[in-house]
Amino acid sequence: MPPVASPDGRVELTGTTLLVRGHLYLLRELERADVMHVRWLLWYLLGALGLAAVMIAFLENWLKTGPAMLGMTLTTLLLIYGHRGTNRLRLFRLGREVVNVALPGETAPWQRLTAEINRRIFRVHDHAAREAAALLAAADEATRLAAQAAQAAQAIAEAAQEQPGNTGPIAPDEV
Repeated sequence: MPPVASPDGRVELTGTTLLVRGHLYLLRELERADVMHVRWLLWYLLGALGLAAVMIAFLENWLKTGPAMLGMTLTTLLLIYGHRGTNRLRLFRLGREVVNVALPGETAPWQRLTAEINRRIFRVHDHAAREAAALLAAADEATRLAAQAAQAAQAIAEAAQEQPGNTGPIAPDEV
């Protein structure tokens, strides 16, 4: 499989590994990946509370029109900045905690890359499952052949015991 990389080089995907911001993950240790757009709640809160405070101060005549307009503009910019948000890539690792990584830009290219990551993860897991099934089948076949050989040896030993003239092992009192 050809390697795939994000345009900014933050994420690189090969056939067996995923490199995210300098951290290397094997695809076998990952369960799946997803990406979603998240808003920055802190900036929403700061913008909303700041806007409310400026408007209350203006309505109570604590601020004149110029400073009130400047305050409303700045707090509205905080709200817009919070709305901008970021993309959160979550890597679900088998039996371990989830890794969260913030990625910049539009969500659509990251979603396409995440879909490819999931395809490769599932392909690696399917390949490992096929290998395990083949090893298990080989072990079962070896166990079956060993059981057949043991049965054949036991049948030969019983046939040798039943032959006339064969006294079997010598008892200690016969010596």
